[in-house]
Amino acid sequence: MPAKAIPAYALYGESGPAEADDFVHIETIEARSSLHDWEIAPHRHHRSAQVLIVASGHVAVALDGRSLDLAGPCHVTIPVGAVHGFRFAPATHGWVLTLGQAFRARTAGPRDPLGRLLAEGGAGALPDEAAARIALLAGELLALGQDLPDRGLVHALAEALLRSLPPAPAPPTAEDRRLSRFRELVETHLAGHRPVEFYAAALGMTPRTLHRLCLRQLGCTPLEAIHRRLAAEAQRLLRYTNASVTQVAGELGFADTSYFSRFYLRMTGRRPTAERSAPG
Repeated sequence: MPAKAIPAYALYGESGPAEADDFVHIETIEARSSLHDWEIAPHRHHRSAQVLIVASGHVAVALDGRSLDLAGPCHVTIPVGAVHGFRFAPATHGWVLTLGQAFRARTAGPRDPLGRLLAEGGAGALPDEAAARIALLAGELLALGQDLPDRGLVHALAEALLRSLPPAPAPPTAEDRRLSRFRELVETHLAGHRPVEFYAAALGMTPRTLHRLCLRQLGCTPLEAIHRRLAAEAQRLLRYTNASVTQVAGELGFADTSYFSRFYLRMTGRRPTAERSAPG
């Protein structure tokens, strides 16, 4: 296992007990980020989703291996467990809303865009009308404080805020769901180095059908998709933990560190040791 895991917090930088399922917290971006030179290092929340609202300013977002550059007004929703970090331009203004898992009970079934937003996340610009409404709701939440005995009102305001975000994408098609299931299987068996035939059988299709599905939806073969995910996870461990190259190789199921290094160089164009000095 890596010597130091990606840190997990209830709120960034604070040690203490895990957040309760009905945990709700809101604060301004500047309240915490200004204490850390406007940079929030990569971390995760095991039991909470988070919503970042930038009213004005700029944010560079690292989210599970992806990079986003957004100017306010904009929003980013981070699902439970996703690794994320932020770098804000100084004096960026906005809010960070953190919601425990009990908040999911406010969704109205699998077709509810709110449920998809919490499960899959989302990011993008905010239209002026939505930004104004969200600013009012965020102000109301801040005024209520953090330690309410009755979570009903704060959950209702938080729901109104999330439902003011731009509409979620249309419900996935059958092909989208099969691709989503393929990705879930890859996550589960990432370090097992399973062959494409294993995934095809688990999905109830032939390897050729899985091949066509990945080419249509991802523009690559199933094996390339698996290797890309493996390389992305290796990069995350190399950059954001103090694990050695050998430890990362073992964590990801590579018995031979030299083979892992060649694989990583082929996939990323960089040697694993180069990630130690790479910018976050």
